[in-house]
Amino acid sequence: GALQKKGHRARILSPEEAERLAKDRVLVSEFKQLKLEKEAQKNWDLFYKRNSTNFFKDRHWTTREFQELKACREFADQKLTILEAGCGVGNCLFPLLEEDLNIFAYACDFSPRAVEYVKKNALYSTERCKVFQCDLTKDDLLENIPADSVDVVTLIFVLSAIHPDKMHLVLKNIYKVLKPGKCVLFRDYGLYDHAMLRFKSGSKLGENFYVRQDGTRSYFFTEEFLSQLFKAEGYEQVVNEYVQRETVNRKEDLRVPRVFLQSKFQKP
Repeated sequence: GALQKKGHRARILSPEEAERLAKDRVLVSEFKQLKLEKEAQKNWDLFYKRNSTNFFKDRHWTTREFQELKACREFADQKLTILEAGCGVGNCLFPLLEEDLNIFAYACDFSPRAVEYVKKNALYSTERCKVFQCDLTKDDLLENIPADSVDVVTLIFVLSAIHPDKMHLVLKNIYKVLKPGKCVLFRDYGLYDHAMLRFKSGSKLGENFYVRQDGTRSYFFTEEFLSQLFKAEGYEQVVNEYVQRETVNRKEDLRVPRVFLQSKFQKP
């Protein structure tokens, strides 16, 4: 079971959690940080080599959580063009294409291996999607997508894997292909999510920024940080709130606090 609430209040830590986080002040050395940045693509490629298409579950909740995928149509059966920025192996892409026959999707990922998995999927069709490898922080999306042509961009558990100093480059890149008046739909890790509290000492790269054992990195967003990030690139905020879920494992009597940030930003 899972209990969910949305709002603008960040999760309040227990005294034990607060103490543990306060103690964890030692940052990974600058040398190792530069190495992680340089090897970011290799580390994600190895992640997909190890896990193939089995790590993430298919995300059938996308249209439920983001009504805009239906609401942004001006009439029923209107063809929509979407961009899934950071598509992984297609866990979000393929359920969406199956559920909605009037979507054409551009999809890109940092990992060449992930892109190959998408192309090998039985549901992949060049008539319905165009998938390409792309580093969103430096490869111009205009090489694959016409300017001002996309109705919806999904940015789901992607920005957290990018160095905070480079996140603005992703938003700038996406801005160029999004139609005026259309939106970026965002969902990612929020401050004090269970995953953040599980990092062992020696994993910290910076404020709210950590490295996993496999070398992939994760940032945990505050509402204020995300808002400033998007607004600085010219977007207008429509919705920006924490989603707090308590996942309950009754068999083991475990309650796990999950915190995400779910947001919608519009290009004027």
